[in-house]
Amino acid sequence: MAIKVERPKLTLLEKFYFPSIIKGLRITIGHAIRILQRKKKVTMQYPEEKWDSHMPDYYRGAPALVTDEHGRERCVSCQLCEFICPPRAITIKPEEIPSEDEWAKVEKRPREFEIDMIRCIYCGMCEEVCPEQAIFLRKDYVITGLNREEMKHDKEKLYEIGGVRGGLVNKWNKLK
Repeated sequence: MAIKVERPKLTLLEKFYFPSIIKGLRITIGHAIRILQRKKKVTMQYPEEKWDSHMPDYYRGAPALVTDEHGRERCVSCQLCEFICPPRAITIKPEEIPSEDEWAKVEKRPREFEIDMIRCIYCGMCEEVCPEQAIFLRKDYVITGLNREEMKHDKEKLYEIGGVRGGLVNKWNKLK
């Protein structure tokens, strides 16, 4: 069954958009006056000035991989981040850890880990789903490249920009 929605009745001024035009002009003229009186600065001179000090706590930036305090990679190649990623920006190719290795109990590590920053929508789902806290969203909003290939961050680049995170890593816990 269709629902009929009545449109509001517009006055003559509203039909010609005069109130909206006047509102916009009032805001623009107000900014111009404040700038001329040097009371308020409206624009930011980027890249000399940045938002870094004004970033809110809930800001979600670019994803990066992190290592533990000993320089070991945290990622166990479970591929949960790849499966949960809505735009399919993450690609992981796992490999087995050799049986003679001290950490063979972990079974897998990423041979290739790639994030396409052009496709990434910075939703943070990869960070939420990671069981080892190997992927974090940085407070970085300046992600640039001259071509598409530069915007595909491989494992080495992701570890380079991610840095080191402390805390318990289940992967390296000998009791588990």
